[in-house]
Amino acid sequence: MVPRDPSEQHRASSPLELFFDLVFVVAVSFSSQTLHHMEADGQLGAGVLGYLMVFFAIWWAWMNFTWFATAFDTDDWLYRLMTIVQMAGALVLASGTAPAMERHDFTIVTIGYVIMRLALVAQWLRAAISNAGLPRLRATALRYVGGVTVVQSLWVARLFLPEQAGFAAFFILVAGEIAVPIWAESRTPTTWNAHHVAERYGLFTLILLGESVLASANSMLAAIEEGHDIPSLIAIAVAGLIIAAGMWWLYFAHEHHEHFSGLRSSLSFGYFHYVIFAAAGAFSAGIEVAIGSAAEHGAIPSFAAATLTIPVALFMICVWAISLRHVLRPAASGAVLVGVVIVLAATALPGVESVLVCAAGIVVAVIATEIHRHHEVNA
Repeated sequence: MVPRDPSEQHRASSPLELFFDLVFVVAVSFSSQTLHHMEADGQLGAGVLGYLMVFFAIWWAWMNFTWFATAFDTDDWLYRLMTIVQMAGALVLASGTAPAMERHDFTIVTIGYVIMRLALVAQWLRAAISNAGLPRLRATALRYVGGVTVVQSLWVARLFLPEQAGFAAFFILVAGEIAVPIWAESRTPTTWNAHHVAERYGLFTLILLGESVLASANSMLAAIEEGHDIPSLIAIAVAGLIIAAGMWWLYFAHEHHEHFSGLRSSLSFGYFHYVIFAAAGAFSAGIEVAIGSAAEHGAIPSFAAATLTIPVALFMICVWAISLRHVLRPAASGAVLVGVVIVLAATALPGVESVLVCAAGIVVAVIATEIHRHHEVNA
């Protein structure tokens, strides 16, 4: 298990990586469904907090696998087996999302998370053994082994703490998790293929948006079958598709691999995607809440609109931060941020108008990026 060439040409996501993504989307889907039910019941604060806590485990395990794979993917039988073990852990985690979000019972989530992380420890240990002749790289791998193992032990210990202490410990351990790569990579960073990493993040974003469209379509069909306000539901459906298309358009407006080359920029790229992925997953819950509110009450209250507008606005801001701000002219960047303001302002509007104005806001941002691209092509 030696490092792969970071300048390897035409490297694409492997079938195993795509399979891995699809399994992880199951966990995202379960957490999004639970978020939808809690938001629909008026438990907005508790639902969002529980969702963000569970989503950290999903995102962090996915991200650590992705960066390890870009450096050391051998695609042999042992590597495949360890990856499948991580998939099994993701499914265990998925089965515990509802208890974790609704009752703060993280037992099943922790078990699934530890399964995923210990499989990754085995991968790092193999990398350390295979690179005995490269002492600095071996030291980096052993730092990962030690850091991840210690933090996982603390996650298990957290289960035995009282509820309030366990809640505080969660955020301390999140900081510990995030610190491990910074510490491990500080002396000798592992190599990565920027094109490959950017493609991995792009494909997972695409899958999340697709899952959101599917979830909202299912809610729409159920509402129509029950004979609710058909024109309003159609308007929400059209606006929802425009929003999803706009999120896709903004994310893929420019190549991402050009914007991270060193340790700091690569860490920023990865960490910003926590918000991007979580927002894409929450978007589906927001659309479902809007559909449910319009169907049952004939209106969309502000709290229901916020479940849609805030995730969309966060997605837009983070895409601008990691990509668009590096390439857009000041006027175009300003237009994108105006689009964000329009999306947030839609929260205060009554009824279906909130969804329509949210769609208008993202269209403003898309038009700004397209005008900039047109000028670049003709320059």
